[in-house]
Amino acid sequence: MRYEKEHKPVTRQRIIETAGRRLKRDGINGSSVATLMKDAGLTNGAFYVHFTSKDELVATVVADQLHAQNANIVAHAAPGRDGLEQIVRWYLSARHRNCPDDGCPSAALLDEIGRCADPTKQAYTDGVLVVIDGIAARLAPGDPRSARTRALSAYAMMAGTLQLSRALADRRLADELLEQGIRNALDLLGVENEPHE
Repeated sequence: MRYEKEHKPVTRQRIIETAGRRLKRDGINGSSVATLMKDAGLTNGAFYVHFTSKDELVATVVADQLHAQNANIVAHAAPGRDGLEQIVRWYLSARHRNCPDDGCPSAALLDEIGRCADPTKQAYTDGVLVVIDGIAARLAPGDPRSARTRALSAYAMMAGTLQLSRALADRRLADELLEQGIRNALDLLGVENEPHE
């Protein structure tokens, strides 16, 4: 059967998107190629038409997920301090905590990415810096690079807070942790904030 020229890139993107959700839900080691391909509605044999290895797919997914996070969240936030507050409140929301497969790849996969091969770590670094630079541009519009480390530190704190909130069995404590995390992140970023009900 012959396919249109667009079929291969569309199919590849479908694999990347469905793999992104599965990897964030079950982890890198908990997601086999067979499962990832089944999620995409394809056979294992079709995998090698698009990727040379699972490692290549993981690196591609990590980069894609971070670019999507930037495009869907960071790029849509208001400029300046208001945008920082929007980003922080989205990131440390109960909705984000409760939907890991639609959320941040850092909070879902960071521990495994740290054990991956260099190409995956590089894909992560490149992707996370896109997100960080969007945050830094709101911190220091005239010189975003000067705020990169502070933005990265706040992002790390938010990812850890979200991970811990997901792991707590006590939902009330998990919610309180998110609220405290919002205050901590906004303080670190130098944003005045009022408690939200």
